Amino acid sequence: MFRSLRNYNYRLFAAGGIVSNVGTWMQRTAQDLLVLQLSGNSGVALGVTVALQFLPVLLFGLWGGMLADRYPKRPVLIVAQSLMGALALTMGILTLTGSAQVWHVYVMAFVLGVIACVEVPTRQSFVVEMVGREDLSNAIALNSSTFNLARVFGPALAGVLISWMGTGPIFLLNAVSFAAVIAGLALMRKSELRTPEPVPRAKGQLREGLRYVARSPDLLLPILLVGSMAIFTQSFSTSIALMATEVFGAGASSFGVASSAFAIGALGGALLAAKRVRPSRRFLIIGAICFGVFQAIAGLAPGYPAFLAFLIPAGMAVVTVNTTANATVQMGASPEMRGRVMGIYILVFTGGAPIGSPLVGWLAEAAGPRVSVVAAGVLSLVGVGLAVLVTRIVAARMRPEKALDGAPGETPAKETAAAGRAPAGAPTRWRLRRAT
Repeated sequence: MFRSLRNYNYRLFAAGGIVSNVGTWMQRTAQDLLVLQLSGNSGVALGVTVALQFLPVLLFGLWGGMLADRYPKRPVLIVAQSLMGALALTMGILTLTGSAQVWHVYVMAFVLGVIACVEVPTRQSFVVEMVGREDLSNAIALNSSTFNLARVFGPALAGVLISWMGTGPIFLLNAVSFAAVIAGLALMRKSELRTPEPVPRAKGQLREGLRYVARSPDLLLPILLVGSMAIFTQSFSTSIALMATEVFGAGASSFGVASSAFAIGALGGALLAAKRVRPSRRFLIIGAICFGVFQAIAGLAPGYPAFLAFLIPAGMAVVTVNTTANATVQMGASPEMRGRVMGIYILVFTGGAPIGSPLVGWLAEAAGPRVSVVAAGVLSLVGVGLAVLVTRIVAARMRPEKALDGAPGETPAKETAAAGRAPAGAPTRWRLRRAT
């Protein structure tokens, strides 16, 4: 389960990531509270802050993936982490001196989003350079485990510290947490990194990445599945709150228990994924189906205990799909295309929430929370079917090129023999197997 930790560079990366993830979740909690304090408990101001942080990824995420292919990833990550630490430090100083205003938080959120356009696809595609293809799936699952652990403990720790010190010191603590990541990156052994040659700048590289994914069924399927699930995954967190408060009449503490149940399932899914040696398309499709089924069943739960029980496998299914899809995409992409492919993956992963959240919210107001949760589960299943159908159509069109069976990420022998990697824009070809 923890075999990736045998790699020295990944141990440094994982240790820094644990510290930084806790700091990030602490800052998110402090940021939300600070916005509410400065705006007079304005929900609109809070929504604007969240939107500004995700908007740059939707607008510029594809270009961030292209930059991840052009430049060495470790220096890019050091610069990005330093900039994010500087933003946290600045916001902490403004808050402690009583100078902070709502527009300061808006600017910080937007700039963080701009940095994330480059940092996220670079960080995701850097994992394989540390651990290699043989441990990639395990490393991605462990990254997800640490993220979900931080998601459980970070906000709780922030709540205790905010009641004691206020919001300002939380930003400063997060600024310090970036030092762990930067130190880990700086101390890595360059000789042990599997660094591909940077892709030289040229016209049409963004379109090349889109065509590469569109013509590669083994990349298209996980990206479409993650996109269809992302539409309803983020809104499911809101649905949990509505179900807990409006349907079951639970208080704030009980809503916290429901969120923790979902997070516990997510952590369990990440650890189970860490035990798998290689991702499989069957496992990916079954996980996506399970999420839709358990989401719909949770909406029909007769009581609060049953609702909590169904949240655990739903959270497990979400993380199972996300980690499997991430590993499949990275293993299926050729080294010189990996940054652009991950940029597309992150864009799809992030872009679903603005579509699904208003839809589910409208259904909840019009027909009640139960109907919205059940409908989201059914639509998730429809999305799975459409993703499989589209991928089969693409695979059928690629079949005249003599599609090959094999594990995700396998490259045809002729392509592998040429300079040890597939040429840019050449998709990996395979025949989609049935999931049943």
